[in-house]
Amino acid sequence: MSRRIFILIILCLIGLAGCYTYPVAGPFVTDIAYDGEGNLVITKNTITCNTFNGEINNSENSQTFVIKTPKK
Repeated sequence: MSRRIFILIILCLIGLAGCYTYPVAGPFVTDIAYDGEGNLVITKNTITCNTFNGEINNSENSQTFVIKTPKK
């Protein structure tokens, strides 16, 4: 195998390896709730896309935040 062909193959492999990314969209708010004590409970999540089998799912790591109202 000549040196030029070897270098070309390596560059193509490097280029192809950099093209695949695991697509993730988000974060986005999935739920806003009121806890009855004046606080807001906000849940956010992300979407993942599996390009091999065409599945789009919510990711497994949702995050919940509590926004507390100031005391009077």
